[in-house]
Amino acid sequence: MAVPEKAQRARELMQTRGFGVLSTISKRLSGYPFGSTVNFALDGAGRPVFYFSGLAVHTKNLVEDPHASLTVYAEGAEQDPLTSARMNVMGEVRPVPEDEAEEARAAYFARHPEAEQYMGFADFSVYRMDVVDVYYVGGFGAMGWVSPQDYTAAG
Repeated sequence: MAVPEKAQRARELMQTRGFGVLSTISKRLSGYPFGSTVNFALDGAGRPVFYFSGLAVHTKNLVEDPHASLTVYAEGAEQDPLTSARMNVMGEVRPVPEDEAEEARAAYFARHPEAEQYMGFADFSVYRMDVVDVYYVGGFGAMGWVSPQDYTAAG
């Protein structure tokens, strides 16, 4: 079965961008979203991979509640947000299990080699979002939900 075009475009957008806004559930103000600009890379299944300090507010929020969303937008969105592609990836962000951490770190550092300087700091760990749902907007009138299965298959 063919992968829907929206899923392909969503995956392409994720592959071309390396940062977005991660919204977590605030630990400080229960129930409120907390947005942080973060770098990410994708693993082989298209799951966002992050390298977080335990001191960061978003990391503390994720330890309390792993539910999060990652908003990613095309480069042109700074000039024309209504006609530019953007998307929201929702899921749960947790530390990557130790037996998978090396591969996840390698994917992250391949995308963000400057982050390797933080490897010596004990408070940095690799995290990954398990994608639960995706909402993609390709511009005015071109929008819709993308199933996690279609998003993964689009890789």
